[in-house]
Amino acid sequence: MTEQTQEEFVQAVYGHAAELMRNGAKSESIINNLIEQGLDAESAKVVVSNLDEARKKQKQEQGQKNMGFGTLWCIGGLVVTAVTYSAASGGGHYVVAWGAVVFGAIQFLQGLFQYSTASN
Repeated sequence: MTEQTQEEFVQAVYGHAAELMRNGAKSESIINNLIEQGLDAESAKVVVSNLDEARKKQKQEQGQKNMGFGTLWCIGGLVVTAVTYSAASGGGHYVVAWGAVVFGAIQFLQGLFQYSTASN
């Protein structure tokens, strides 16, 4: 095999395994499928292990992103509430930005759940 052909083969194997994973196949099933396709058992395990790690990392990164944005929304809602309340202390109206606070808290909790489940 030439270098380019080997690279194409590796990409095809990973692409096939990733597609099986996206379709909900379990790791053992993917390993067996790769072995049936002609890959040796050790290489099949490495492919599935690498894809599992990449998926976990992606879920953790997405969870961290959601926690960050959730925190920003929550703090932003609290700041708007505090600033408008302070401005209305002499009389007048103020805004309670409860929507932003609740939305931020929910997004933060979703991100926390994503992050914690990706670690398992």
